[in-house]
Amino acid sequence: MDQPVLQIALDFVDLERAVEVCREAVEGGVDWIEVGTPLIKSEGLNAVRTMRREFPNHKIIADMKTIDAGRTEVETAAKAGASIIDVLGASSDATIAECVDAARNYGAEIVVDMIEVEDPVARAQAAEAAGADYIAVHTAIDVQMTGGDPFAVLEEVCRSVQIPVACAGGINSETAAQAVAHGARVVIVGGAIIKSTDARKAAAEIKEAMVTGVSRSTTLYKRVDEDSIREALDMVSTANISDAMHRTGDLAGIRPVTGGVKMVGPVVTVRTYPGDWAKPVEAIDVAGEGEVIIIDAGGQGPAMWGELATHSSIQRGISGVVADGAVRDTPEIKDLGFPVWARLVMPTAGEPKGFGEINVPIKISGVRIHPGDWAVGDDDGVIIIPKARASEFANRAMDVLEKENRLREEINRGSTLSQVAYLEKWEKSK
Repeated sequence: MDQPVLQIALDFVDLERAVEVCREAVEGGVDWIEVGTPLIKSEGLNAVRTMRREFPNHKIIADMKTIDAGRTEVETAAKAGASIIDVLGASSDATIAECVDAARNYGAEIVVDMIEVEDPVARAQAAEAAGADYIAVHTAIDVQMTGGDPFAVLEEVCRSVQIPVACAGGINSETAAQAVAHGARVVIVGGAIIKSTDARKAAAEIKEAMVTGVSRSTTLYKRVDEDSIREALDMVSTANISDAMHRTGDLAGIRPVTGGVKMVGPVVTVRTYPGDWAKPVEAIDVAGEGEVIIIDAGGQGPAMWGELATHSSIQRGISGVVADGAVRDTPEIKDLGFPVWARLVMPTAGEPKGFGEINVPIKISGVRIHPGDWAVGDDDGVIIIPKARASEFANRAMDVLEKENRLREEINRGSTLSQVAYLEKWEKSK
């Protein structure tokens, strides 16, 4: 392997899309083609047969993730046309030995995947001793969503074995060169190619970075941690987040007062009596720059937020206000361009009686909201992300956005939504 190998991971559930994207990626320089586990589970080994027929000169990897019945799974994958079969490092020594022996019978090779292995160095050495041809250091997708590092153990594994090591898990044009620098001879890329609007261009940029060692910047296909949550949430919509959170977290009935604005920030909560604007106004002094004030006023009037409170919020650098109650002075609020969402709008104001609390758990539209949770608002409404899972759901929302970008491009090429979603194929049988 004089040059590092670029392997595409076709983690689709639709074979037609996998073939189309793969054709683009091969034009961009992809060397090896991986039939991903989701595709094999969805389409069976027919996916491997199809890829072998469509790309006869490329190595085809069957990502079987075998953990038992090694001989049977390797034999069936090899007969289907797989050049390399993926076996889990978490499987037994006996299973790995059976997989290696079966692969030799059919002229295939074995890659042992260290995904979620407790001691990847020791397991990689054992796999090499058992006759494995490759080792894969793999950060699982669900781990990536919570900020897992694909390079944390790569270099150590590369030093511990003589066979080539592959690296997988959230690699893009910014990090592909790092993977090679840390010792990877095979760089496995999924989302950064298969979700791209131009898979050929994406593959070419990643391949160039691997060969030259010079990274190419990207705003997509990278995972955020606790320090970069806002950056990701600024790029996604409340609709993206709702999909990522499995259609939960939105504050039903809360509508934007100011259209065409975006709000993102950690939450300062307020519980107040309907129309009592003392605690909401005091919360302006409590909230820090970039935070969001969310007010539970029981979904009733009179108004407890208006123009002067908005002016104060702007001076404090507050990101926005959400009111489960009434607001007023909406023409002035709109002129100021300040992000406000509310359940009600009315001209009558309440009085500052001082009832209520700041930074206590509240509940709006059935959604429990705690101080420090994240709020995102746009023209569709407001959605709440639990603090403990903020980075995960920010990453999952980015994944939704990236996948939609690909679908949008396919529609632009002359398809329709029902066609790109393969609706007829996935409809329930009557």
